[in-house]
Amino acid sequence: MIMLTVFLKDYLSIVIFILVALVLSIGFIILNFLFSPKNPDPEKLSAYECGFEALSDSRMEFDVRFYLVAILFIIFDLEIAFLFPWAVSLGNIGVLGFWSMMIFLFILTIGFIYEWKKGALDWD
Repeated sequence: MIMLTVFLKDYLSIVIFILVALVLSIGFIILNFLFSPKNPDPEKLSAYECGFEALSDSRMEFDVRFYLVAILFIIFDLEIAFLFPWAVSLGNIGVLGFWSMMIFLFILTIGFIYEWKKGALDWD
């Protein structure tokens, strides 16, 4: 009984938040299912591929530039993900942490300039 009281004292707000989120989520899904219009037509049921009509087999070859742009986006998106915790803990990590991140950003900037000069970001 004492363990339950300690648990509720520490985590009751989190449990209430999770329950409210679940109730709202399930409620919105049920409301959407009940009140949404249900009149499918051939246009709605057709396959949708980026706004274009399906022209050929779905196993056709893609240009490698799609993958290159996606990989570049992931690389630079992860760079930003590393910047947030670094900025928060900058006061604690000192000068060594600052210069380590500057070296990291310099290497990423050199890679970005290289990709830019090679034309990887040009879309012709």
